[in-house]
Amino acid sequence: MLEDAKKRMAEDVICNLKKRNMEGIYCRDKKEAVETVLSLIEPGASIGWGGSASIRDLGILAELEKSGHEMRDYPMKDKETMGNPSYLGSCSADCFLMGTNAITVKGELVNIDGAGNRVACLIHGPRQVIIVVGMNKLVRSIEDGIDRIQTQACPIIADATGRKTPCGVKGVCMDCQSPDCMCCSIVVTRRSRYDGRIKVVIVGENLGY
Repeated sequence: MLEDAKKRMAEDVICNLKKRNMEGIYCRDKKEAVETVLSLIEPGASIGWGGSASIRDLGILAELEKSGHEMRDYPMKDKETMGNPSYLGSCSADCFLMGTNAITVKGELVNIDGAGNRVACLIHGPRQVIIVVGMNKLVRSIEDGIDRIQTQACPIIADATGRKTPCGVKGVCMDCQSPDCMCCSIVVTRRSRYDGRIKVVIVGENLGY
Protein backbone atom coordinates (compact mmCIF):
# COMPACT_ATOMS: atom_id res chain seq x y z
CA MET A 1 0.00 0.00 0.00
CA LEU A 2 2.85 2.39 0.83
CA GLU A 3 4.49 1.70 -2.52
CA ASP A 4 1.21 2.43 -4.33
CA ALA A 5 0.80 5.69 -2.41
CA LYS A 6 4.33 6.82 -3.29
CA LYS A 7 3.75 6.01 -6.94
CA ARG A 8 0.49 7.99 -7.03
CA MET A 9 2.17 10.97 -5.37
CA ALA A 10 5.02 10.81 -7.88
CA GLU A 11 2.61 10.55 -10.81
CA ASP A 12 0.96 13.82 -9.76
CA VAL A 13 4.34 15.53 -9.60
CA ILE A 14 5.33 14.09 -12.99
CA CYS A 15 2.12 15.46 -14.50
CA ASN A 16 2.95 18.90 -13.11
CA LEU A 17 6.55 18.68 -14.33
CA LYS A 18 5.25 18.04 -17.84
CA LYS A 19 3.23 21.26 -17.68
CA ARG A 20 6.52 23.02 -16.89
CA ASN A 21 8.31 21.45 -19.88
CA MET A 22 10.30 19.04 -17.72
CA GLU A 23 10.20 15.26 -17.97
CA GLY A 24 9.53 13.20 -14.86
CA ILE A 25 10.24 9.49 -14.40
CA TYR A 26 9.30 7.41 -11.36
CA CYS A 27 11.58 4.62 -10.13
CA ARG A 28 10.50 2.27 -7.37
CA ASP A 29 13.94 1.95 -5.77
CA LYS A 30 17.60 2.95 -6.03
CA LYS A 31 18.54 0.05 -8.30
CA GLU A 32 15.90 1.02 -10.82
CA ALA A 33 16.98 4.66 -10.56
CA VAL A 34 20.59 3.81 -11.47
CA GLU A 35 19.46 1.79 -14.48
CA THR A 36 17.17 4.64 -15.59
CA VAL A 37 19.81 7.35 -15.29
CA LEU A 38 22.38 5.32 -17.20
CA SER A 39 19.86 4.67 -19.97
CA LEU A 40 19.24 8.42 -20.39
CA ILE A 41 22.89 9.26 -21.07
CA GLU A 42 24.25 8.96 -24.60
CA PRO A 43 27.40 6.86 -25.16
CA GLY A 44 30.52 9.00 -25.01
CA ALA A 45 28.78 12.00 -23.43
CA SER A 46 30.90 14.18 -21.16
CA ILE A 47 29.62 14.29 -17.58
CA GLY A 48 29.53 17.07 -14.98
CA TRP A 49 27.89 16.83 -11.58
CA GLY A 50 26.90 19.06 -8.73
CA GLY A 51 28.29 17.48 -5.58
CA SER A 52 25.04 15.60 -4.98
CA ALA A 53 24.89 13.13 -2.08
CA SER A 54 22.07 11.34 -3.92
CA ILE A 55 24.17 10.84 -7.06
CA ARG A 56 27.23 9.80 -5.04
CA ASP A 57 25.30 7.32 -2.88
CA LEU A 58 23.80 5.60 -5.92
CA GLY A 59 27.26 4.90 -7.40
CA ILE A 60 26.29 6.33 -10.79
CA LEU A 61 29.58 8.20 -11.28
CA ALA A 62 31.65 5.03 -10.93
CA GLU A 63 29.46 3.26 -13.48
CA LEU A 64 29.83 6.11 -15.97
CA GLU A 65 33.59 6.28 -15.51
CA LYS A 66 33.78 2.53 -16.04
CA SER A 67 31.88 2.98 -19.32
CA GLY A 68 34.50 5.41 -20.62
CA HIS A 69 32.65 8.71 -20.22
CA GLU A 70 34.70 11.87 -19.82
CA MET A 71 34.18 12.88 -16.18
CA ARG A 72 34.50 16.62 -15.60
CA ASP A 73 35.10 17.02 -11.89
CA TYR A 74 34.90 20.36 -10.04
CA PRO A 75 36.97 19.90 -6.85
CA MET A 76 36.12 21.88 -3.72
CA LYS A 77 39.48 23.69 -3.80
CA ASP A 78 38.74 25.04 -7.29
CA LYS A 79 35.61 26.79 -6.02
CA GLU A 80 37.82 29.36 -4.33
CA THR A 81 38.61 30.90 -7.73
CA MET A 82 35.84 32.18 -9.98
CA GLY A 83 36.14 31.14 -13.61
CA ASN A 84 38.32 28.15 -12.78
CA PRO A 85 38.80 25.91 -15.87
CA SER A 86 37.38 22.88 -14.04
CA TYR A 87 34.12 24.76 -13.48
CA LEU A 88 33.94 25.91 -17.08
CA GLY A 89 34.45 22.32 -18.19
CA SER A 90 31.65 21.09 -15.96
CA CYS A 91 29.35 23.85 -17.17
CA SER A 92 29.88 22.87 -20.80
CA ALA A 93 29.44 19.12 -20.26
CA ASP A 94 26.99 17.21 -22.44
CA CYS A 95 25.15 15.98 -19.34
CA PHE A 96 24.97 17.40 -15.82
CA LEU A 97 23.93 15.18 -12.91
CA MET A 98 22.53 16.62 -9.69
CA GLY A 99 20.03 16.24 -6.92
CA THR A 100 17.54 18.90 -5.92
CA ASN A 101 17.19 20.22 -2.38
CA ALA A 102 13.40 20.06 -2.64
CA ILE A 103 10.65 19.52 -5.19
CA THR A 104 7.11 20.77 -4.72
CA VAL A 105 3.94 18.86 -5.51
CA LYS A 106 3.42 21.44 -8.27
CA GLY A 107 6.67 20.38 -9.96
CA GLU A 108 8.85 23.32 -8.91
CA LEU A 109 12.52 22.66 -8.10
CA VAL A 110 13.92 24.48 -5.06
CA ASN A 111 17.69 24.76 -4.58
CA ILE A 112 20.05 26.67 -2.32
CA ASP A 113 23.72 27.00 -3.28
CA GLY A 114 26.90 28.55 -1.94
CA ALA A 115 29.38 28.79 -4.82
CA GLY A 116 26.50 28.71 -7.29
CA ASN A 117 28.06 26.22 -9.71
CA ARG A 118 25.27 23.67 -9.26
CA VAL A 119 22.35 26.03 -9.83
CA ALA A 120 24.23 27.77 -12.65
CA CYS A 121 24.50 24.49 -14.58
CA LEU A 122 20.86 23.72 -13.84
CA ILE A 123 19.81 27.05 -15.31
CA HIS A 124 21.99 27.09 -18.42
CA GLY A 125 24.95 25.36 -20.06
CA PRO A 126 24.88 21.55 -20.27
CA ARG A 127 22.66 20.18 -23.02
CA GLN A 128 20.99 17.75 -20.65
CA VAL A 129 20.37 17.93 -16.89
CA ILE A 130 19.36 14.78 -15.01
CA ILE A 131 18.07 15.31 -11.49
CA VAL A 132 17.66 12.44 -9.02
CA VAL A 133 15.39 13.09 -6.05
CA GLY A 134 14.09 10.87 -3.26
CA MET A 135 10.53 11.08 -1.97
CA ASN A 136 11.88 12.65 1.25
CA LYS A 137 12.47 15.89 -0.72
CA LEU A 138 8.80 16.29 -1.71
CA VAL A 139 7.18 19.39 -0.16
CA ARG A 140 3.89 21.24 -0.47
CA SER A 141 5.23 24.69 -1.43
CA ILE A 142 8.33 26.71 -2.31
CA GLU A 143 8.31 28.16 1.21
CA ASP A 144 8.20 24.67 2.69
CA GLY A 145 11.09 23.71 0.43
CA ILE A 146 13.29 26.57 1.63
CA ASP A 147 12.39 25.81 5.24
CA ARG A 148 13.24 22.14 4.74
CA ILE A 149 16.64 23.00 3.28
CA GLN A 150 17.59 25.48 5.97
CA THR A 151 16.37 23.44 8.94
CA GLN A 152 17.20 19.90 7.78
CA ALA A 153 19.76 19.80 4.97
CA CYS A 154 22.06 22.77 5.69
CA PRO A 155 22.89 21.87 9.33
CA ILE A 156 23.87 18.34 8.30
CA ILE A 157 25.97 19.48 5.33
CA ALA A 158 27.66 22.23 7.36
CA ASP A 159 28.57 19.82 10.13
CA ALA A 160 29.85 17.19 7.69
CA THR A 161 32.02 19.70 5.81
CA GLY A 162 33.27 21.67 8.80
CA ARG A 163 31.67 24.97 7.79
CA LYS A 164 31.61 27.54 10.60
CA THR A 165 28.05 28.69 9.99
CA PRO A 166 25.37 29.07 12.69
CA CYS A 167 23.54 26.06 11.26
CA GLY A 168 26.74 24.01 11.42
CA VAL A 169 27.74 25.13 14.92
CA LYS A 170 24.35 25.39 16.62
CA GLY A 171 22.13 23.47 14.22
CA VAL A 172 19.87 26.48 13.66
CA CYS A 173 19.60 28.74 10.59
CA MET A 174 20.14 32.40 11.53
CA ASP A 175 20.01 33.94 8.05
CA CYS A 176 23.77 34.37 8.34
CA GLN A 177 26.29 36.41 6.38
CA SER A 178 29.12 34.01 7.21
CA PRO A 179 32.00 33.59 4.72
CA ASP A 180 31.06 29.90 4.73
CA CYS A 181 27.38 30.63 4.00
CA MET A 182 25.72 27.94 1.87
CA CYS A 183 22.62 30.03 1.14
CA CYS A 184 24.18 32.59 -1.22
CA SER A 185 21.70 31.77 -3.99
CA ILE A 186 18.13 30.56 -3.63
CA VAL A 187 16.84 29.35 -6.99
CA VAL A 188 13.36 28.19 -7.96
CA THR A 189 13.05 26.44 -11.30
CA ARG A 190 9.42 26.82 -12.28
CA ARG A 191 9.81 25.93 -15.98
CA SER A 192 12.36 24.76 -18.53
CA ARG A 193 12.65 26.79 -21.72
CA TYR A 194 14.27 23.95 -23.67
CA ASP A 195 12.35 20.82 -24.69
CA GLY A 196 13.75 17.62 -23.21
CA ARG A 197 16.61 19.31 -21.35
CA ILE A 198 15.64 18.70 -17.71
CA LYS A 199 14.72 15.18 -16.63
CA VAL A 200 13.70 14.47 -13.03
CA VAL A 201 14.06 10.91 -11.75
CA ILE A 202 11.86 10.51 -8.67
CA VAL A 203 12.84 7.59 -6.45
CA GLY A 204 10.42 5.89 -4.10
CA GLU A 205 13.02 5.87 -1.32
CA ASN A 206 14.83 8.44 0.82
CA LEU A 207 17.92 9.91 -0.82
CA GLY A 208 20.42 12.56 0.28
CA TYR A 209 19.85 15.16 2.99
